[in-house]
Amino acid sequence: MTSNQIREKFLKFFESKGHSVIPSASLIPENDNSVLFTTAGMQPLVPYLLGKEHLKGRRLASSQKCLRTGDIDDIGDNRHLTFFEMLGNWSLGDYFKEESIAWSFEFLTSKENGLSLDSSRLYVTCFEGDESAPRDEESKNIWMKTGIPENRIYFLGKEDNWWGPGENGPCGPDTEIFYDVTGKCGDLSHEDFLRAQKEEKVIEIWNNVFMEYESKDGKVIGKLAQKNVDTGMGLERITAVINGKDNVYNTDCFEYILNSLPSGDEKSRRIIADHMRASCFLISDGVLPGNSDRAYILRRLLRGAIRHGKKIGFEGVSSLVLKIAEKYKESYSLDVNFITPIVEAEENKFLNTLDKGLKEFEKGERDTFLLFTSYGFPVEMTIELAREKGETIDIDLFNQKMKEHQDKSRAGGEQKFKGGLAGTSEAIVKLHTAHHLLLAALQKVLGTSVKQRGSNITEERLRMDFSFDRKMTDEEKSEVEKLVNEAIEKDYKVVKREMLKSEAEKIGAEMEFGAKYEDIVSVYFVEKGDEVFSKEFCGGPHVEHTGILGKFKIQKEEASSAGVRRIKAVLE
Repeated sequence: MTSNQIREKFLKFFESKGHSVIPSASLIPENDNSVLFTTAGMQPLVPYLLGKEHLKGRRLASSQKCLRTGDIDDIGDNRHLTFFEMLGNWSLGDYFKEESIAWSFEFLTSKENGLSLDSSRLYVTCFEGDESAPRDEESKNIWMKTGIPENRIYFLGKEDNWWGPGENGPCGPDTEIFYDVTGKCGDLSHEDFLRAQKEEKVIEIWNNVFMEYESKDGKVIGKLAQKNVDTGMGLERITAVINGKDNVYNTDCFEYILNSLPSGDEKSRRIIADHMRASCFLISDGVLPGNSDRAYILRRLLRGAIRHGKKIGFEGVSSLVLKIAEKYKESYSLDVNFITPIVEAEENKFLNTLDKGLKEFEKGERDTFLLFTSYGFPVEMTIELAREKGETIDIDLFNQKMKEHQDKSRAGGEQKFKGGLAGTSEAIVKLHTAHHLLLAALQKVLGTSVKQRGSNITEERLRMDFSFDRKMTDEEKSEVEKLVNEAIEKDYKVVKREMLKSEAEKIGAEMEFGAKYEDIVSVYFVEKGDEVFSKEFCGGPHVEHTGILGKFKIQKEEASSAGVRRIKAVLE
């Protein structure tokens, strides 16, 4: 059974149970500065788990794009990944443990509309209870109703069977489902189960979280207004289990990439496959390579893939973009013409820096932090080369310097909001509205093929990245300025309208590159009477009319990356 078939089966199964299938949210969290990336399926749904009404109802299901960076150093083993898909179903104050557990068992074991797993190879863990919540006997009893024997149900503590998005927010006990991948484990004592889990003879395949509590600063402070269910099952992992594979790389999720690589070190081949897949999705969601925050992670992934490609004699990792886009064309839209030049540019740049770094190392430079930040020279390569010369590298000092460097980079980004906003002050709201006018003006002057590729708005200025393959002329910049200022002088109204996504697409409303939208969207119109200057998908905030914006002035127009230009502008 392919990963595409499993994804489709999952969504259809929960659709048959009254769930609305929602699209994956972006890998870039909206209005959440606690994490750089979307790391779990429930993350985009936190407001709804806390009680906000969802337009699609109280039963939802999706396959959510996720990216976790904590395991980057473990990539290449049998199960760790950076990018992965999380299959999930949610109840927002609707059903609870009884239905959740029964449906999990049904989907896993049903031969008609499920995965046909052997129920005699299943094991379950439940929360043993502490000062936060009582022992979850209820889940145990429900599992026994499905046919799971009592001696296959194990109670574990908070470290294993409690889940939430972090120190703050909705949380609760969970019940986790494990599968015997050997087919030989049979009944296991508590100690034997833990040993089999450590030896990866039994693998966790699904996690059902019963969110009825709220935490603050890591402590449970009370119960939520509604009881929620949040489940998660990794698509890549379940694909391996279903197909009897001992690792995720021997599945259709990666084989099409690995088959395109020359033979060689298997760990390097896997790193290339993982990092390139993750990079394509990050770029598709608007991240560009750089030296801080998300941009730094993307650069690290790309350079890791390029370095390991060089190690096995494979140059041209950008050739993999088309294969990855083809693999996911039925589920996600990956723009090959946009992603490929960015990867090519990074590859050319990095191969050049590798040569420079090698020369500096041969000259005697051993400052790992300097080699990495100034030349992009991989830390692990410095360590390997030093080892060959009988030398050692102070990795603790490097880590200390990197932490100081990253903390400094993140300090300015802690208050980033949706759409690249650094806050919601009056100045920022004005610049955000001007941002709409700028995009419309660029399309009028340079053509409708111009699309926004990123933005950042502070108190002082707006910055927009847009697709265009050459430097703008002075005349073009002047014309764009003129059009924006004319729109300001005409004092257009800024009107928000909620409409069906299909209707918004039909009328040509601009949408954020790489974003996935629900069936009902907000579209902001800049208009006066029948005259419409701009119409764009957006979550706000905006001014009510353009006349209060002031004078628009372009400060700088420059290259951002291959095929992408950047404008910085102010309101005077």
